[in-house]
Amino acid sequence: MWNSAHAHVLNLVAYEPGKPVEELAREMGLEPSQIIKLASNENPLGPSPAAIAAMRGMLERSHFYPDGGGWALRGAIAEKLGLDRANVILGNGSNEIIEFIGHAFLKPGDEVVTAKHAFAVYTLMAQLFGAKAIEVPDPGFTHDLDAMLAAITPRTRQVFIANPNNPTGTMVRQDAIDRFMERVPEHVLVIFDEAYFEFLDHPPDTLRFVREGRNVVVMRTFSKIQGLANLRIGYGLAPAKIAGVLQKTRQPFNANGIAQAGALAGLSDEAHMRRTRELTHEGREYLQREFAAMGLEFVPSFANFVLVRVGDGDAVFQALLKRGVIVRAMRSYKLPEWIRVSVGTMEQNQRFISELAALRAAGALNAGPA
Repeated sequence: MWNSAHAHVLNLVAYEPGKPVEELAREMGLEPSQIIKLASNENPLGPSPAAIAAMRGMLERSHFYPDGGGWALRGAIAEKLGLDRANVILGNGSNEIIEFIGHAFLKPGDEVVTAKHAFAVYTLMAQLFGAKAIEVPDPGFTHDLDAMLAAITPRTRQVFIANPNNPTGTMVRQDAIDRFMERVPEHVLVIFDEAYFEFLDHPPDTLRFVREGRNVVVMRTFSKIQGLANLRIGYGLAPAKIAGVLQKTRQPFNANGIAQAGALAGLSDEAHMRRTRELTHEGREYLQREFAAMGLEFVPSFANFVLVRVGDGDAVFQALLKRGVIVRAMRSYKLPEWIRVSVGTMEQNQRFISELAALRAAGALNAGPA
């Protein structure tokens, strides 16, 4: 039976998440407390205290089904962003919004345009629905929107723009976005993935395209700045007619009640988000400063992680694992000489730099100028 699955499903390469702390502890015989994880762009401060209190309260209602329509959370998101509830759809993480879009608008033979070094799930989801992913070169590891526009054909149904982009941390500016949106054909749905939007000091405005009723979906998440990655809660923002179609593709109760409660409480905790931004900016500048001092090439980042060139990325990844530090190897992103490191607490950042410096002293880094 397994071999009778669709060929495009059998040929998929499953997404590889960051290694969990518990798995490394088992493999290396380490105590979990000895390990720091800087692999998955998580919030080292954890959730807002208000979110934790709200989630604990919702545990008492675990025997009830959640609000399937997410009425309160969708309303709060809409109010905060100046939209209507009808513009908001909740997902089991923003990744599920990508799946909704595929269910609604993709069929075998269609094309999806992405940047070469963009989030791997865009290509995986295209393949899941039998579509072809067109990966456009991204000079300087930044989306080339003019080249992506030129890659659009009559078969193109979706264009993904991650801003800031994962795993490179780069950003496209408002003028480039506006120029792209002025020229994109009407048969194409543009998806702005803004998982790291809240870390930006001067973010582009993509919601105006939602308000204008354009063919867009803007995706955001509570996993990053809100620290709710374990709860899997994200959302999409789209013109009401597009959002209404996406609502038809989701499973009932796809956003669990505990996640909804935590997200709703965290949404209004501006102080927690401000502390997270400050910690991220400070830690990111520290990491980039230390990479420069070590003579390592890195990509200046706008997100809560930094991509750095270390020579043999897999070997450095493994060597750091043995020292109790989890980062992300980048071979699956066609970047075998690089690793991606998330910004942690300053203590965690300093531990990582210390371990990396020790590897460098031992000759384990071989990353000259590109």
